[in-house]
Amino acid sequence: MSMGRARSVVLVGMEGRLIEVEADIGQTLPAFVLLGLPDAALRESQDRIRSAAKNTGLDLPRRRLTVNLFPASLPKSGSGLDLAILMSAWAADGYVQGTDKVIFLAELGLDGRLRPVKGVLPSVAAAVEAGARTVVVCAENAAEAALVPGVRVLAADHVLPIAHHFCSYKAARALRPSQETVQQLTGGSRSSGRPHIDYGHDLAEVRGQQEARFALEVAAAGGHHLLLMGAPGAGKTMLAERLPSILPPLDEAESMVATAIASISSGATSVTRLQSRRPFEAPHHSATAASILGGGSRIPGPGAATRAHLGVLYLDETPEFPRHVLDSLRQPLETGAITLHRSAGQVTYPARFQLVLAANPCPCGMNVGNGRQCICSVAQRRNYLSRISGPLLDRVDVHVQVDRPQSAALALADSGEPSAAVAKRVQHARQQQAERLSRYGLKLNSEAPLNLLSHQLRLPRRSLHSLDASLDRAQLSLRGYVRVLRLAWTISDLSLKDRPDQDDVDIAMHLRHATARR
Repeated sequence: MSMGRARSVVLVGMEGRLIEVEADIGQTLPAFVLLGLPDAALRESQDRIRSAAKNTGLDLPRRRLTVNLFPASLPKSGSGLDLAILMSAWAADGYVQGTDKVIFLAELGLDGRLRPVKGVLPSVAAAVEAGARTVVVCAENAAEAALVPGVRVLAADHVLPIAHHFCSYKAARALRPSQETVQQLTGGSRSSGRPHIDYGHDLAEVRGQQEARFALEVAAAGGHHLLLMGAPGAGKTMLAERLPSILPPLDEAESMVATAIASISSGATSVTRLQSRRPFEAPHHSATAASILGGGSRIPGPGAATRAHLGVLYLDETPEFPRHVLDSLRQPLETGAITLHRSAGQVTYPARFQLVLAANPCPCGMNVGNGRQCICSVAQRRNYLSRISGPLLDRVDVHVQVDRPQSAALALADSGEPSAAVAKRVQHARQQQAERLSRYGLKLNSEAPLNLLSHQLRLPRRSLHSLDASLDRAQLSLRGYVRVLRLAWTISDLSLKDRPDQDDVDIAMHLRHATARR
């Protein structure tokens, strides 16, 4: 029999697609034909595979070798199919057996060494979901592959021990001896308890700034987006960096998603354990739309917005970002996902993050207080802040002014409340809103739609008097009206109340309009 089979996985966005690798050895002149829409990296695998085979003692036959990657209509990229192609070729020549139900994920070196590839976690998860039970990976990817429950992981640094593991009687005498053995791991093992998460930043380091600290707590409790406006050095970045420290840690399902995103974003660096801490992404203001949303020529990769999924996306010096880059975030803020279209197809990445914007009040940054130190003209101030479009600002629930603390206030201020204490209140508030919203398929107040807030969760008319008046005077858009209601529910949850009262609504309106820009 001159037909051999093996299996592998290619990623299309976050989705793993199972690939059947078929190899056929013909009786014609020597050639290596690769079918199934391979990209340049895959086409180059021919020389890597021939050299690796020669250096194990099992040289490929000098005949026509045809390799088909099924489904043939799916574009395939990357070098993770190298090992599967070699194993299918050896199976066609009778050197190995039992490879048709095994997943092979590794790049080959010319000397036969196995190289790590990115995206092993989502690839193995997709393979297990499709019914696979055994995967073979590079030793550097073994810990990552073993994060998936229900899989048997075989790993090695070189293809030689893999060949010994699957070898047939025909290959036993031709193979070079191997000093290395195949590692075997069982997927899904978890260490007892969740590890302590050290974010490296603590709210206790923030002196003063009581209003900004409260706004940060409200944003964390309800999953609300946040705008920090203030002079340079007022502490905007310091506050933003401490937001993850008061957010609840990722649960197991969220950890799998966040770790999978880290895996496909990490290049050749392998992930070794599930990610428990919330991601924090802070791209530079020179970032392009492709670097924020994701990009690439054939199958686009994830950008900063996807890497911040389930965490925080912080845009410092927001007005310095190109306006079209900022506006490109409007749709992900509403849908929690990014769909990218290319000639080879489309991919969708998750992008449900908390957006934190930080901005100076003007180009020189000194338009605070009485504004006497500001050297900007009225037109310069207006143009500077107009770089953040109204529709984007309307999607940001909490607007807070961060003032520079005075020396006397710093001298009198005690150390701030630590992140651990604030995180407990945030956790209790999230539990309360989850119990209230679970029947509607929601978790956070920031997700509550208008029809829910105006019917099942409708507040008494007396609590909405000032809010309705602002809407009637066109001081609020309908979207802003909804976001004030969401904030009011979060403030109520932090106080462990059953529902918001007039004071909670007024505080929510203040947080919505606390900056100079209304």
